[in-house]
Amino acid sequence: MKMDLTGRSFLTLKDFTPEEITYLLDLAAVLKARKKAGELHEWFRGKNVALIFEKTSTRTRCSFEVAAHDLGMGSTYLDPKGSQIGKKESIADTARVLGRMYEGIEYRGYGQEIVDSLAKYSGVPVWNGLTNEYHPTQMLADMLTIREHFGRLKGLKLCYLGDARYNMGNSYMITCAKLGIHFAACTNRKYFPSEELTAQCRGYAEDSGADILLTENIAEGVKDADVICTDVWVSMGEPDEVWEERIRDLTPYRVNRDVMAQAAPDAIFLHCLPSFHDLNTGIGKEIFEKYGLTEMEVTDEVFESSRSLVFDEAENRMHTIKAVMAASLGVPEDLNV
Repeated sequence: MKMDLTGRSFLTLKDFTPEEITYLLDLAAVLKARKKAGELHEWFRGKNVALIFEKTSTRTRCSFEVAAHDLGMGSTYLDPKGSQIGKKESIADTARVLGRMYEGIEYRGYGQEIVDSLAKYSGVPVWNGLTNEYHPTQMLADMLTIREHFGRLKGLKLCYLGDARYNMGNSYMITCAKLGIHFAACTNRKYFPSEELTAQCRGYAEDSGADILLTENIAEGVKDADVICTDVWVSMGEPDEVWEERIRDLTPYRVNRDVMAQAAPDAIFLHCLPSFHDLNTGIGKEIFEKYGLTEMEVTDEVFESSRSLVFDEAENRMHTIKAVMAASLGVPEDLNV
């Protein structure tokens, strides 16, 4: 279905209808096929985008830069020390300056109010690369990966294990509720999503036919799940002191062989990355030295298994981000989506 999303910012999937989300997935699939076939799609030559990263990232930065390049655009990367946003210059003033120079702005950082303000004052589309509350570009990548594997989304079941209070848990619940995917958050009760957001998502689920389950019981949460997801237990910017508490509370919800065995026989595993599944990272080694853990949110056995699609998922960040930027800036009229 052809849709015109020109000029729209991409801040949270709460702002998009199921049909609009599906259109972005369809557009991403078209753009992915074009890239694989070596077909140029430099529709926005002469345009430029600003990439603001108050929290650093491998996948998000590379995805936006490659996607912008493929679309013919230039990009300016602003690292945590590369701008005066919120320090010497207000967010509103920064937005109004960048909006005069760029056709679009990406923001990855802290509170959702920052990316909302950029969208309010810049006058150009703004794209949320991650905030504390939401991670919508990751959701499109995950949904594309799931759809590529199963051929559909509606009626599947996705179970998220771990800390479900922040961007990943929130965004999975929103996206699944909108698209008719049964959602389960399986974790210690203190890590459930907020009651307010859960109530809002139950409203979406009534329209789509999805179920929403919040449970501490692993067998109940993962039963018949087609997709098992998790994320790191401590997010960027949180103090080191929270590790001990998270390890105590969330180790029972580590994704391991037993968890996967209780899911559907053909269940897949997803993780937005980076993942602490071995000791090949600095943080992984520190945690081992302090707490004796060789694996955290997922075992190496599951991460490296054939059921793990984490690298397909990582690649799809770029294709779906490209779709978001293209849709916001206006895709060619003759593009067949």
